[in-house]
Amino acid sequence: MSSTEKAKASQSKAPGLSQQEVQQTYSRLQNELQALASKIGELEQEAEEHGLVLSTLDEALAEEPDRKCFRLVGGVLVERTVKDVVPALNTNREGILKVISNLAEQYKSKDEEFETLKRDYRIRPASAA
Repeated sequence: MSSTEKAKASQSKAPGLSQQEVQQTYSRLQNELQALASKIGELEQEAEEHGLVLSTLDEALAEEPDRKCFRLVGGVLVERTVKDVVPALNTNREGILKVISNLAEQYKSKDEEFETLKRDYRIRPASAA
């Protein structure tokens, strides 16, 4: 079977996309997956930092709830008390974890779409070819 016959046979099973469209879709999905993974990593690191700060402030909250602490809000250092900051940090951390969960779901669906494209058009990485 010639290469054009193979291409026609593979296109008959999958939605009719030209080779160039398949390459563009492959690259786009690969870039989107990479961007999502990067953003998830950033947010996981931020959530971990919030956790470290909260664990430190929990000790101060138990012993001295009116103790001064400083928080960076929009590039401005603001003086607050520990009892005011801890609930806000908990809320921020919970929000970050929800965003991570949503991004993970998006990543999963994009990855399924990517795998379907690879399967439908019989795409293999160059090293595996």
